[in-house]
Amino acid sequence: MTRAALLLAAVGSPMARSSAADLAPAGTTQGHVDWSGGYLGLQGSAGASFGNYEFGPTTIGNRRIGTFETGDATGRNNLGRDATTALGGGFAGWNWQSGAFVYGIEADLVGANLRRPAPSNAPGLGYEAIDPPFGVIRETTDLIGTGRVRLGYAFDSNLVYASFGLAGANGRVHATYPDLATGGVNTARRDVSYLGFTLGAGVQYAISPNFSLGLDYRYIDFGQSSRFDLAVLPGINGGPVSTRSAFISNEMMVRLYWHPEGLKLPAESEEQKSSEPSRFSFHGQTTFINQAVSGFHAPYAGGQSLVPNQAQATTTATAYLGFKLFEGTELYYNPEFSQGFGLSRTLGVAGFVNGEAQKAGAPFPKLRSNRYFIKQTFGLGGETEEVPDGPNAIAGTRDVERVTVVVGKFALGDYFDNNAYAHDPRVDFFNWGLWGSAAWDFPANLPGFTQGLMVEYNRAEFALRAAYTQVPKQPSSDVFDSRVLDRQGITAEIEERHTLPWLEQPGKLRLGFFSNVGNTANYREAITLTQLGAFTDVNDAASATRTARRKTGFYVNLEQAVTSDLGVFARASAGDGRNENLSFTDVDRSFSGGLSLKGTSWGRAADTVGIGTSMNQLSPSHRAFFAAGGLGLLIGDGQLNYAPERAIEAYYAMSLTKSVTLSFDYQHVENPAYNRDRGPADFFATRLHAEF
Repeated sequence: MTRAALLLAAVGSPMARSSAADLAPAGTTQGHVDWSGGYLGLQGSAGASFGNYEFGPTTIGNRRIGTFETGDATGRNNLGRDATTALGGGFAGWNWQSGAFVYGIEADLVGANLRRPAPSNAPGLGYEAIDPPFGVIRETTDLIGTGRVRLGYAFDSNLVYASFGLAGANGRVHATYPDLATGGVNTARRDVSYLGFTLGAGVQYAISPNFSLGLDYRYIDFGQSSRFDLAVLPGINGGPVSTRSAFISNEMMVRLYWHPEGLKLPAESEEQKSSEPSRFSFHGQTTFINQAVSGFHAPYAGGQSLVPNQAQATTTATAYLGFKLFEGTELYYNPEFSQGFGLSRTLGVAGFVNGEAQKAGAPFPKLRSNRYFIKQTFGLGGETEEVPDGPNAIAGTRDVERVTVVVGKFALGDYFDNNAYAHDPRVDFFNWGLWGSAAWDFPANLPGFTQGLMVEYNRAEFALRAAYTQVPKQPSSDVFDSRVLDRQGITAEIEERHTLPWLEQPGKLRLGFFSNVGNTANYREAITLTQLGAFTDVNDAASATRTARRKTGFYVNLEQAVTSDLGVFARASAGDGRNENLSFTDVDRSFSGGLSLKGTSWGRAADTVGIGTSMNQLSPSHRAFFAAGGLGLLIGDGQLNYAPERAIEAYYAMSLTKSVTLSFDYQHVENPAYNRDRGPADFFATRLHAEF
């Protein structure tokens, strides 16, 4: 398990015993926590922090040989060089509070494992060739400290804050260069220090009178060190070698706070989400996932292979804003910050193992407007139902029989292929083959959203819905194709609702169809052109022959309650498998199923245990494409010894409060990327999710 997982596991027992009663000690406040007083804590993460070193200008004698930037790189071979594989330490601070406004000071110190090599003579990158070549410069940072001021706002049991202050770090610069006299290799080392500034933000959640959990992000700019000497190269072209280095860091850490004097917490209401009519809705969520993969059999690797023995983390923070323009017409907007990468930059497994990992990952919090849409509801009379206040839902009432029209930007998964037990990687299954129908290539940009129109007709017994949306310009593109008459995605679904008489429990069966037209290649055509010698690389053949092509398929989705605490689910999906997928992942047929169990029987009714399994398959032409060295949306080992990709996943979601959940997840994947030559691989993860 990662450092963060161990930290959280170590405190899991006292957290698990927390209850609503524990959160209302004497002296509770109304409306929000009183965060006043001192605190101590531990913080850590694995794969959630990123650095960028820069060396130079580097000189030999009086000759300048270049500036070498060694920051974030998207190539697989650079994985781990710009990511902190272990980061953790302690912090202490003091808060003052006036009403809902909180201000305080804090100091922290963390140990890091941030290292990144830089070539000092890199042919082909525009640097002057050196004779003799100098070798390699690399730097390691293992200690970072900050002193910060925090300014925040408290509501309910939550605190959001911004921070700023000073930061310091150490650095050890190592140089390796040839000894021309002996033919051997010389090394040199210089210690450097940095002083810079930091800006950041975070969220904090009270889970008991003495403990809180949080996510803390900070950007640190350490500037540039003074010039220092590294070595002396002999010979007519030699001379003293000197350089300077600069360092920028982006850090995301999960934190456990101890409040020795105790927090004054608001009394928790027994009321659920309000259904009193309103004109506004404001909600939010944050999700932090830390995931690691152990070593596995990997005799070879390609450009999009899973890398063994690594850890990565992802973080999202979303605001759900809603406004009722007038009766039946609602406007919604969802800005979202995301930071981090999936394992191997979200590559190497077709049924990927982190549902929060986006193909648009970034080492720093990246803001996107993921949803903005108008929803118009036309009531058709008859029976009505209450709509509770919630994310993208404004409290009120509506007719059960109704027509709903949505226009704007949204995720197709908001309305299609839903499932009560396996559909939200922020609270249930992580694996892409379990929370969705993996062979449904739903149109989407890199984070998973599209623009278009959705229409739904709803009755008590069933619902019919269909969508007409934009598709990406190219496979796995972040840009939508504007030719909506020639390139588009069409999705339709019928949802049947029933109650099994022998169980007296509800269930739903969904049958969906999709037909997308996008700029894609045909697998057989690309392979044939490569075999005939028209192209030397099958990926070049695919890129050159992309044109408007259609992909069709279907999915079947079942959810069924067995008891009030136990539910089962199953999915099956298939696509035609002839042409490239555009958006989701490299799957042509998929089968999945599992169960979800609430913890009522062991006294933890708000906890959930989930167990599921999935199997993904490729069409014959799709297999041949990968065997020829093809690269797909997520996978590509350079060659392929085909076998279906199989996965098993189990998770335990532990409710710490009504709004905070800590989950532990394990996955076992056989034949990752359909390759029996690689794997099996085991994945371990922790997830912290909070919502309000």
